[in-house]
Amino acid sequence: MIISNTFDPCCLVVNDLKMNWLLLGLAALSHMAVSLDNGLARTPPMGWMAWERFRCNVNCKDDPDNCISENLIKQMADRMAADGFKDAGYEYVSIDDCWFASERDSNGRLQPDSTRFPSGMKALGDYIHKLGLKFGIYEDIGTKTCAGYPGSYNHIELDAQTFADWGVDMLKLDGCYANASYYAYGYPAMAKALNKTGRPIMYSCSWPAYISNPPYDVIAEHCNIWRNYGDIQDNWDSVSSIINHYGDNADKFAEVAAPGQFNDPDELIIGDFGLTYDQWRAQMALWAIFAAPLIMSVDLRNMDSEAAKILLNKNVIAVNQDPLGKQGVRIYKDTSIQTFRRELKDGNMAVAILRTSKGPTPARLDRSLKDLGLSAAVSYDCYETFQGKFIGSLSPDDEVTVWLNPAGGTYLMTCHPNPKPNARTNV
Repeated sequence: MIISNTFDPCCLVVNDLKMNWLLLGLAALSHMAVSLDNGLARTPPMGWMAWERFRCNVNCKDDPDNCISENLIKQMADRMAADGFKDAGYEYVSIDDCWFASERDSNGRLQPDSTRFPSGMKALGDYIHKLGLKFGIYEDIGTKTCAGYPGSYNHIELDAQTFADWGVDMLKLDGCYANASYYAYGYPAMAKALNKTGRPIMYSCSWPAYISNPPYDVIAEHCNIWRNYGDIQDNWDSVSSIINHYGDNADKFAEVAAPGQFNDPDELIIGDFGLTYDQWRAQMALWAIFAAPLIMSVDLRNMDSEAAKILLNKNVIAVNQDPLGKQGVRIYKDTSIQTFRRELKDGNMAVAILRTSKGPTPARLDRSLKDLGLSAAVSYDCYETFQGKFIGSLSPDDEVTVWLNPAGGTYLMTCHPNPKPNARTNV
């Protein structure tokens, strides 16, 4: 959740000059001596997170089925295990903001709201682990979380150890209520503290989303994944703005993406209320091209069956999870069409063609493989990815014809290099 950069000055215990020197020194030391290097997120993480769908609903009296509570999280974990999501690779079950009590306990440790999480976080983590899933939790680097609960400022090591004691497997660390100059110390300090616990905890940072010109080389040393844009909202304008941002910054983002370190364009909202079927497919396809974390935020208890099919599509997931870990880039853009290409293992390629214009009817598009950035091989065996349908063995000069629906129509294609000349079939 990205809401505010406001820093609460009442929590500072040194003056600004001393703080600046302290942060510069500690950040330099951390940069030289500490790297996350936890062996996690070798491919983009997959899972479920509460925020976009359930937000900060703490009204369990009037809305017990949808409030942020241990019952909700357990039900989502149950559905992940029973409905094929775990088997497809979705493994993290993550709480976002608003799980906290309003104050720390007498020892300074974080504690959950006792009414909504009466069993405690250790018990919740144990429940999730027994299902073969992993437990994710949320905190903030500042004095408060974005929703106003206790932040990790001045408690980094204690909070890291608390999370480890609870059996946490993933930490999302937001950036509200912190001075921008603090991020360069606070985020690496949490990485160091997580390492110190001895428990593997996948680390999601919101660091670059709060600053201009983020130092991605440094961020990638300390974070497994990182948010770098505002929160996704349940509408196509929001999704398309993220796609545009990733297209506009493709080379910069792709340069730092690799196994263990990925850009995060935010949650999958497939199956929620604001997108069409075509737009669901578009988000899944583009997140696969972006080598993005596949973190669902949907009510798994009553989701649309077509949405579930998209989220469980093994061919698209395989593109996303390609072990080479390279992020795709945009190679073409006009007022109606954007084309993205991602390099995969063994010279394989994935291409997504997205129609952005609203237009009244489907539009035909003819493109050669060369136009789509596929020219290194003599020919390619190409498949439409969602259905796995064989398109043909095509040379770089051969054209592919696709029809794209307005406002989100997407064609995703996977091609494998073939040393033999083309044996073109029906394209």
